[in-house]
Amino acid sequence: MVTRPRRRFISVLAGLAAVPFLRGRDARAAADPLAPLVEKLTGGAPVREGRVSLDMPRLADNGHSVPLHLKVESPMTAADHVRSITLLSERNPRPLMATFHLGPKAGRSELITRVRLNGSQRVRAIAHLSDGSYWSGSAEVEVTESACLDAG
Repeated sequence: MVTRPRRRFISVLAGLAAVPFLRGRDARAAADPLAPLVEKLTGGAPVREGRVSLDMPRLADNGHSVPLHLKVESPMTAADHVRSITLLSERNPRPLMATFHLGPKAGRSELITRVRLNGSQRVRAIAHLSDGSYWSGSAEVEVTESACLDAG
């Protein structure tokens, strides 16, 4: 025989198990820790995958200086060019690593730099084009020695 407190307990557990399915947006945000930052950056506009290639070593011995090569497919003309590129990090204390502002006079939509990474993670680049569209690309990096241990 099941008592009332036990039935109540079981029904509460069943309700809690359904919460992730009922709150799809929160579940997606938990799956992608950068989702709230991307939404703020784009003003809620859709971000499409493609046109952005992010090349980083799959294994970095030292997170203090990880090479990064980024390209965006764009003719870089007055009518069709890249306005900005933002680099985001899943695990750094400050996930917005850098924003680069470009224009048609830049000639190429290509960046070569080095970044600091706090452990193994996915690095994402968001490109804002002159037509108002947003495109993204990402790269997974395994870091053996972390950097950025403090947020200061």
